[in-house]
Amino acid sequence: MFIFVLQTIWLYIGELAGKDLDTEIILKFLLYFSPKLVPLVLPLTILLTSIMTFGNFAENYEFAAMKSSGISLQRAMRGLTVFILLVSVTAFFFANNVIPAAEYKSINLRKNIAKLKPAMAITEGVFNDLGTINIKVEDKSGDNGRYLSDVIIHKKPANRSGNFTVIKAKEGELAGSTDSDVLSLVLKDGNYYDEVQASDYSKRRDKPFLKSYFEEYTINLDLSDFNNVDLEDESYNNTQGMLNISELRQSIDSFAISHNAKKKALTANMYQRTSFDNIEVNLNPSDSIKEIENTILEEYDTYQAIQIVSLALGSVNGALSHLNIKKSELKNSTKKLNKFEIALHEKYVLAVACIVLFFVGAPLGAIIRKGGMGLPMVVAILLFLTYHFIGIFAKNSAEDGSISPFIATWLSTLIMLPLGVYLTYRATTDQGLFAFDNITEPIRKLLKKAGIIKPKRKID
Repeated sequence: MFIFVLQTIWLYIGELAGKDLDTEIILKFLLYFSPKLVPLVLPLTILLTSIMTFGNFAENYEFAAMKSSGISLQRAMRGLTVFILLVSVTAFFFANNVIPAAEYKSINLRKNIAKLKPAMAITEGVFNDLGTINIKVEDKSGDNGRYLSDVIIHKKPANRSGNFTVIKAKEGELAGSTDSDVLSLVLKDGNYYDEVQASDYSKRRDKPFLKSYFEEYTINLDLSDFNNVDLEDESYNNTQGMLNISELRQSIDSFAISHNAKKKALTANMYQRTSFDNIEVNLNPSDSIKEIENTILEEYDTYQAIQIVSLALGSVNGALSHLNIKKSELKNSTKKLNKFEIALHEKYVLAVACIVLFFVGAPLGAIIRKGGMGLPMVVAILLFLTYHFIGIFAKNSAEDGSISPFIATWLSTLIMLPLGVYLTYRATTDQGLFAFDNITEPIRKLLKKAGIIKPKRKID
């Protein structure tokens, strides 16, 4: 757990650094994020400790002592099996109650931290929203990145929406303390461009604008609303990780109904575009049918034929464009629905994975007969990485609908289940890890029949 918490610190160091956060907020951030690591840490822990424990027993011949006293491997595993069942039940309730609550707290805390000290949050190469302006800088330098180069600013007008004012400057400087509620941005050697909204509508067609050059221009930004962030605010609650089983089921039902409604609406819309309902309007069939040799366009003059073709092409292109837009919408809707289904099954998978990985690790430790942190650690990590990567690849495939979310979530556990059954059977029957004789003996018999291997002669 300590290793994965350290990974979390490095993963989110960019969000925590430079925000003037006290120790309490940072510890609270790590506390809220830690429960999310349990589904990753707990199965690995059970796998590793079961291999180490039973490997120690086998290495020190304690299993041999047990068997000589009439204690079988099943009986030796009975107490730990009951304990693992209790752990799996606890893990299920933990995943259903504690993890969603911690996810809710952590995401809201992250969003609130991101609003702190926007003067320090000017990222290079992208537009940054700082209240009344959107600013983009190519490079920052100096103390706390106060010196800016190649600055582009879009000012937000108070009475209308859109980017009507653009300011470009070769250099810029953040003047004053970054702890202040007022930030002075001094721009040097730049241009100011502003579109004029004329009161006379006839003059708006000319699109008048103002353009000027400046050597130095200062913008004062009031950051009081941004630095006054309530870190306890919990207004964000729209993600599948925040929901328990009952809430996930309700969300899945509502998403499924909405998704099906979108598909029905698309079907009806595409049918209306064909105009099949109007095909019999103003249609006067004749008594005789004229045979058309090549194409129906030959029955019209050139101008009419061109108009027909143009209308047909426009109709087809419009339908294709509409289909592409709706295809993207339905794809996003399917992806969102699949994510919620994956989140639902993950709560059950965690409990079952604890049991399955125990029955993989315990007999494996008894077979390899090595305890401690050496070989068991290597074997456990290899098995867990296989288990984990299969799960990741399957879930990624399930998000876009390539495979079922149910199969994707349970795939890695279902692959480990036969391995656990096989290893448990091999360990309880005092056999090795693999029965190589079952492979080599048929080959040896074939070679003897072919005369390649001569049978051994008995010496009296």
